[in-house]
Amino acid sequence: MEFLCLVWPLEKLHYYLYGSVFEVVTDCNAVKSLLHINTPNRHMTRWQIAIQEYSGNMNIVHEAGNIHKNADGLSRCALPNTSDNPAYVPTSAEPQIPNEGINITDVGTEFFEEVRESYKQDKNFHILTALIYKDCKDASLANSLDDIWKTSYDNGRFHFSDDILYHTSKHTCVMVLCSRILINTILLECHYHIYSGHLSEDRKMERICHNRRE
Repeated sequence: MEFLCLVWPLEKLHYYLYGSVFEVVTDCNAVKSLLHINTPNRHMTRWQIAIQEYSGNMNIVHEAGNIHKNADGLSRCALPNTSDNPAYVPTSAEPQIPNEGINITDVGTEFFEEVRESYKQDKNFHILTALIYKDCKDASLANSLDDIWKTSYDNGRFHFSDDILYHTSKHTCVMVLCSRILINTILLECHYHIYSGHLSEDRKMERICHNRRE
């Protein structure tokens, strides 16, 4: 950063310094060696090239910090928060919170009825109904579940609420859909609906995976 503090003002004051003999006073002794480092890293190499044109006219002088307080004082002297300050912020002003968009949607009761009806056509749902609602301990019945369903059942992931099956994980609880028609409806709504944002395929699938489980 000390090296960059030398390069930056040289670039800003180039039209005033080019062709002139001038002196740079610094409290960092290492800055004096910038022009003479034999094996600089990529940043220092770029800075060396940037100030090379000043090497014949620039003299870098080191002054210890305790006798260089004028520069330190200027760098630490904050401007008052008044109307004359370009960065003035009224203390009485209320913070402005940008509203980038709030999307609110709701699911009608018809949707939940369709979900309940779709369960009647699914083998795994009937098995889970017996295992969970009737507290059945039949191991052979549990083993008849499809592999992905059985793994979640063994881990205690499935729960019923209002006859709707939910799958829980560490941070989420999502509704289980088994109807291809309902799944396609969700896919279409998450992509084509006016409030969906029309995301890319990857982001759309990421959103759906966080909110449903097939």
